Amino acid sequence: MILGASGDLTARLLLPGLASLISQGGAEGLKLVGAGYDDWDQEKWRNQVKESSDVSSGGGSTADSPAGKEALEKIAKESVYHQVDVTAEGGLAKVLASVEEPVAVYFALPPSITEKACDELKQGDLPEGTRFVMEKPFGSGQESARKLNKTLEALLPENRIYRVDHFRGTGTVLNILGVRFANHFLEPVWNTRHIEKVEIFFDEDITLEGRAGFYDPTGALKDMMQSHLLQIMAFIAMDEPATLDERDVRDRIAAVLRAAEVGKEYSKTTRRARYTAGKIGDREVPNYVDEPGVDGKNNTETLAEIEVHINNSRWAGVPFILRSGKSLAENKMEAIVTFKPLPHLPTGFTGTNKATRIRMGLGPAKLQLDIDVNGPGDIYSLDRTELKADLNETDLLPYGEVLKAVLTDNAMFFVRGDTAVECWRIIEPVLEAWANSEVPLQEYPAGSHGPEDWETSRTDTPL
Repeated sequence: MILGASGDLTARLLLPGLASLISQGGAEGLKLVGAGYDDWDQEKWRNQVKESSDVSSGGGSTADSPAGKEALEKIAKESVYHQVDVTAEGGLAKVLASVEEPVAVYFALPPSITEKACDELKQGDLPEGTRFVMEKPFGSGQESARKLNKTLEALLPENRIYRVDHFRGTGTVLNILGVRFANHFLEPVWNTRHIEKVEIFFDEDITLEGRAGFYDPTGALKDMMQSHLLQIMAFIAMDEPATLDERDVRDRIAAVLRAAEVGKEYSKTTRRARYTAGKIGDREVPNYVDEPGVDGKNNTETLAEIEVHINNSRWAGVPFILRSGKSLAENKMEAIVTFKPLPHLPTGFTGTNKATRIRMGLGPAKLQLDIDVNGPGDIYSLDRTELKADLNETDLLPYGEVLKAVLTDNAMFFVRGDTAVECWRIIEPVLEAWANSEVPLQEYPAGSHGPEDWETSRTDTPL
């Protein structure tokens, strides 16, 4: 059951994700219920579900097999829509009473509405086996997240609360864990003695795409750092879990995040910027403040960068640089691990002597090892070479992975309640510093790599 069924998230991501799952036979026996504030009739809702099959993944439709189309049409035909105000007393409970059990309830709603909806529920309102799927951001700050956790704990056990972060999809997570823990040569050097820095990028060439209502009050820091990039950082930095069981993995993630903080000199450890008019490819992009629905007084950043430190013996002194922004020159979605320079290179070698690096693509899923080797030509001259490999790619859309994990009861790929609070703890001091203008809001032309004085590895060719 999707709450917020008539909203943007459902149309753009949830229904296409469901279509990709159905096309692979991953939703056998599923029945779909929509619930929303808008006054939609059944035909309008069912057409919305059908149209999801037209969203392409890669080069083709997400439901282009005959069996996939037939399954999607069946689900759409049998699906029902309820108009409901989930914040009204008894509204959501009444809809829940009308559905078959067990039910997975997806809160595709703003945080404030989600909190009010949960406040109106009692344990007796939930059918047997109910699971809650909570869209990010989880709460609007530390206190809000703690309060929502407390409300949910009174309704459901923790292992039936799925806090979504689609960056934790199965492909991304397992690729990182595989590289980290399946290669003996990496573990001895995966620490402060050998690693100089870790950079995690999620640069996008897209603009607001009509989503100013969500993005302008949010900004890049809350949209991307508070959830996605801190989670990726934790997977890169975590100690080895004994198993891939959800408790083992999530305990390791929690340990990393509890030890993490942004360097306190925020004018040196954080940066923010906003795009101005420019050109991305053939597209003319207006100044951000001139985009429809934007309030320039919000001082919303469209590019953010923070330097996180993990205060434990493995990572003490290693900066984790997290960066994300929109309207940039190109898509760059990867993690770069840079090793420390050699203490000594034998006299006689010439040419390149660059730091060894591992680059892990977050989309597409690729791995690249940058090393120096002899030749060609002068055997004493070192040249940079790149060893590349394609990593596991799932055929599912990101939200198809999310829904599959929910339906198969795999909580390992979701955020635990305590770590949701920790993520807010990490970024809230930065938000406060920015609100107090302790860090200037810089500008960059749309279609550029960001402000000219931002020195990072951003100019690398994307994987």
